[in-house]
Amino acid sequence: MNTSKLLIIGTASLDTLHFGGQTAHTIGGAGLYTALAAQFAGAEVTLLAPKPDPIPEILRPLNARVSWIGPAIAPEDLPRLEIAHHGGGKATLIDASWGAEAALTPDHLPRGLEDFDFVHVAALSSAARMLAFVKAARRLGALRVSASTYARLVFNEPANVRLVYEQTDAFFMNENEAVGLWGSSRVVDKMTTRASDDGLLFVTFDKRGVMVIAKSRAESIPAEPAQELDPTGAGDTFCGATLAGLARGEHPIISAQNATLLAARVIEHIGPEFLLGFPLL
Repeated sequence: MNTSKLLIIGTASLDTLHFGGQTAHTIGGAGLYTALAAQFAGAEVTLLAPKPDPIPEILRPLNARVSWIGPAIAPEDLPRLEIAHHGGGKATLIDASWGAEAALTPDHLPRGLEDFDFVHVAALSSAARMLAFVKAARRLGALRVSASTYARLVFNEPANVRLVYEQTDAFFMNENEAVGLWGSSRVVDKMTTRASDDGLLFVTFDKRGVMVIAKSRAESIPAEPAQELDPTGAGDTFCGATLAGLARGEHPIISAQNATLLAARVIEHIGPEFLLGFPLL
């Protein structure tokens, strides 16, 4: 297996999750899930994220698996998210304390971006800052740039989310976000229009699978059956594993098929436990 190199820009957070009548306290964040999934799928991963000093014990497994760089922050300044899952792919972000996430800026990008197969901007609290990262990565020589989003960005900053989408080589979102960005009428036709004919778009549809859109053509991939426990991070897991495959030269369909398998296993466990190989609590 060829090793791919990815730079993931995002955050690691301390999460409170509500699902299936229970509450769990674990770790999460779009950057964390994407990085761990890419590493699990065989990539060499650098995570650019605010890094607590000292690193809390619960986050040490992340630090052991990826090269974690970024501005130093106090542990109490880590982002904290509270998420309620309602089944059927529906979730509510009940509360978000972004902590020192805003301390992460394009000035922290490392040199040598041309050494990475992909530079990925995971969802941040600001789509405008994500766009700044995309533009800066291009200026600094990134070969391919990708990004993901989430519902609050789509509904609060749709223009900036569209710009991020248009200026990346691969973009990841779910059905709810796609409808929010382009409207409910003829949404697939709208999704296939990109600034670049070479751009890739991956849209997840929960139990109905994934749509891969390239060169204005869409192909559906069925979901892998799973005994859902905690769906947090499913989309970011899919994203990280897909990027790992794309970076080592796999066809987008093959990369997405493999990524659906990993996402199915991850949601059968609490938090990122499957990606780490052991319970966190």
